[in-house]
Amino acid sequence: MPLTGKFVIMGVSGCGKSSVGAAVAERLGMHYTDGDDLHPPANIAKMSSGTPLTDADRAPWLVRVGQRLAAIDGSVVIGCSALKRSYRDIIRGSAGELVCFLYLEGSREVLAERMSKRSGHFMPVSLLDSQLATLEPPGQDEMAIIADIDQPFDQLVDALVAKIRERCS
Repeated sequence: MPLTGKFVIMGVSGCGKSSVGAAVAERLGMHYTDGDDLHPPANIAKMSSGTPLTDADRAPWLVRVGQRLAAIDGSVVIGCSALKRSYRDIIRGSAGELVCFLYLEGSREVLAERMSKRSGHFMPVSLLDSQLATLEPPGQDEMAIIADIDQPFDQLVDALVAKIRERCS
């Protein structure tokens, strides 16, 4: 029986949302969308210059993420930082249906190391601390699956897929 659902793979920059999200979606036969592609150009420019986004900057983007979840017929995984509960509430409200958040958590050291090794991404390592300061991990009352990123990629994907199958089948 195929799994169905709407999933947001979340966490601060450098946690692996894009690569892990795409791999999880592929393994489960779901569509994957990178939430970075839904940012307005002004947000990309602001982050590229090393300036953190404000809640006002993020709000239209979060609405677009929720709308994309609702617009895709069938199951989907979208990568989106979704750092605060209020952001996740906007996504849930715009999606109009249940959304499960896949939270990729990791230490500042692991995140900074990963960010410093990637090339071609608009988010500089200098914004990591502002993201960590903003982060509100999902509460126990939120539909969320938590995975530690400090493990080999394939093991991380396997762990998430197993937790999703356990919880959603």
